[in-house]
Amino acid sequence: MRLASALLGVTAIAAIALVPVTPAQADPSIKDVKSKVDRLYHEAEQAQERYNDAKLDLADLRSDLAALRADEERQSDKLEAVRDQVADSVLRGYQGESISTVGQVVVSDDPTAFLGQLSTMSGFNDLQDTMFDAYSTELEALDLRREATADRAAEIAETTEQLAAEQESVDEKLADAKDVLADLEAEERERLLSASRSGEARLPASVPASGRAAAAVAYAMAQVGDAYVYGATGDNAFDCSGLTMRAWGAAGVGLPHSSSAQYSSGPHISASALQPGDLVFYYSPISHVGMYIGNGLIVHAANPGTGVAVSGLYSMPYVGAVRPG
Repeated sequence: MRLASALLGVTAIAAIALVPVTPAQADPSIKDVKSKVDRLYHEAEQAQERYNDAKLDLADLRSDLAALRADEERQSDKLEAVRDQVADSVLRGYQGESISTVGQVVVSDDPTAFLGQLSTMSGFNDLQDTMFDAYSTELEALDLRREATADRAAEIAETTEQLAAEQESVDEKLADAKDVLADLEAEERERLLSASRSGEARLPASVPASGRAAAAVAYAMAQVGDAYVYGATGDNAFDCSGLTMRAWGAAGVGLPHSSSAQYSSGPHISASALQPGDLVFYYSPISHVGMYIGNGLIVHAANPGTGVAVSGLYSMPYVGAVRPG
């Protein structure tokens, strides 16, 4: 009995010895780290593109506000002219009311109070009805313009807050990505950066493009190797929509600094009909744009780890294409 117990003990010890010892938490692989950094870069790019969209909206809102304020000023002048006519009519034609009451009407600065005093005067029927109606109509029009102006001003304040929030998000995601990279030893970091660069395609010897597209392609290809910087539009650094905007700008075609806005900049083209110079878009909602250069390749400002590079057409989730110009 004792011998059997001893043998069992030895067997148990041997079994325990054979169990592999693993660390409580394995170090992340280069592939895992690259995936995390790429995700953070893309989240930052999404925020940057939302920022670009908000800037376009803000510019439109400010233009609307300027037009509304000018319209409001014109309407105020028009209302004042009608008010002067009504006041003159009161002074010339009003009978049976005290001088003080007439004076209150004439000197009233508040348009609404002016209208209310007119409507309560006992001898109001002596005024020209059409003149009174004209004043009432112009006052209503002024109120509508003031309300529209206030609405635009509120939208501008809201959009300005959105800009700040999106910029904060960009900075936060980029800082997170840098922290992840900083945790790696120099050798591992170089391996990671090499892995990012290994996804790049070889530069084509030439790109068969013509017309404006040729100028756009030539500009974009000349930037290969430049840095990726969020919000940048050149001359030595770009974000994705900044590169395509500048490239087609070199061809004389104006594009907005926004991938989603560029998606509406021309007719949509099927993948089978792509030609060099066409813009290609990625992710849903759209947050990345590149330029097709033929042979299943695109040139694009990829991310801070890669910069401006040539990649495969389907290296990211493909959405569609547009032909500018």
